[in-house]
Amino acid sequence: MCDSDDYPPMKIPKWLNPFRWFTREEETYTTGTQYAPRTGGYEYWSLLAGSPGSAALSIATVYRCVNLLCDSVAVLPCQYMRLKDGIFVPDLNSRLHYLLTVQPDIAMSAYDFWRQVVQSLLLEGNAYIVPVYNTASLEIERLVLCGRGTVSHDTSNDVYTVNDVLNGVSDTFTEEQIVHIKGMSVDGKSGVSVLTYARLTSQIATTGDQETLNRFANGGNVRGIVSNDTSVRGFGEYQDEQLTKTAEDIDARFQSGERIVSLPGQVDFKQLSLSSTDMQFLESRKFTVREICRFFGVHPSFVFDDTSNNYKSAEMANVAFLNNTLNPILRKIECELLRKLVAPSLAGKRRFVFNRQSLYACDLESRAKYWQQVIAAGLYTVNELRRDENKPEVEGGDKVLVSANLKPIDELTAGNAAAKPQESNEGQEDTD
Repeated sequence: MCDSDDYPPMKIPKWLNPFRWFTREEETYTTGTQYAPRTGGYEYWSLLAGSPGSAALSIATVYRCVNLLCDSVAVLPCQYMRLKDGIFVPDLNSRLHYLLTVQPDIAMSAYDFWRQVVQSLLLEGNAYIVPVYNTASLEIERLVLCGRGTVSHDTSNDVYTVNDVLNGVSDTFTEEQIVHIKGMSVDGKSGVSVLTYARLTSQIATTGDQETLNRFANGGNVRGIVSNDTSVRGFGEYQDEQLTKTAEDIDARFQSGERIVSLPGQVDFKQLSLSSTDMQFLESRKFTVREICRFFGVHPSFVFDDTSNNYKSAEMANVAFLNNTLNPILRKIECELLRKLVAPSLAGKRRFVFNRQSLYACDLESRAKYWQQVIAAGLYTVNELRRDENKPEVEGGDKVLVSANLKPIDELTAGNAAAKPQESNEGQEDTD
């Protein structure tokens, strides 16, 4: 609507277009502005009841991977920036900046909002965000994260039908009117949950947890067959009946927790169930942990599987997590926000950026090394870094500093050329 840099850009919903009757669309897509407050305590986990995500989250490795990725994105402030004097600076006066960094919706902070976005992305494969516009100011009033099962996506016509009563949004939207963050996609239009691909591995982990529970619950009771001595022949009905009673008695004594049970003289017991050693039960569970980590792209050390961990491997694991796992998720969100919330004509003047420096907020040693390197390279001044740390400026801190160890190559060449005539003159004086 406005190309001036003094106002935040936004896309006008189609329902506010006075010339919409010139379009080919027969259906008018609107964005509801009436908000129905939530009644009672609403939790996202209640919507996951009975879904594959709720069952998979009972697996410790899945829970840790999902929780790690959600928290890693949520701690990074998403800044809405504008181009000013050739550089991008945060647009603190924009409504979008407040929504993305403080409170996207009425009952949700920015931290909870981005955490649930990533959670929906991992567990459901798709996260749908509806920007609700104010009819008077034409600004984005709030960002609504649609609940599970409230969005129907027609991939053929690129139409989204939203029926989210709890958030007060029930309408139909086109592709450009809804922010759709997709997970791993096959067709490029709809995402697939990580748990869908990891279904077999998660089932193995669930079965292993259940088997562990059974083993601890019954005290590791064994299973087997009770039979007569093979030297005795000609069993009759009476002997078979007594043998059945003996088997039931032995099983009851095992179930009661007895470890050593005496057998009648002519009775032989043969164990059928395999022991944990035979089944390599613990090894299979360790393998399952690694498999789940592969699906989520999380190093096993982040789920506390650090049997072969050292300082160097931990450092490389952290770098791989930032570059290969976390950064693609952040870039995906940034691109989708820019594509849906900013007009194409202003895409080069606006930017959505997650402040990745917050990842090292608690790593003081890494932050100190980073400050030292960027100051020595002349990228930051002392006062710029002090402002980032909420520290007062110091006198002379606005000067750009560079390391004195490096010199331009032309200075070295000029210095060598000046030194050669002097050396030749000294040699001539010695000859005289």
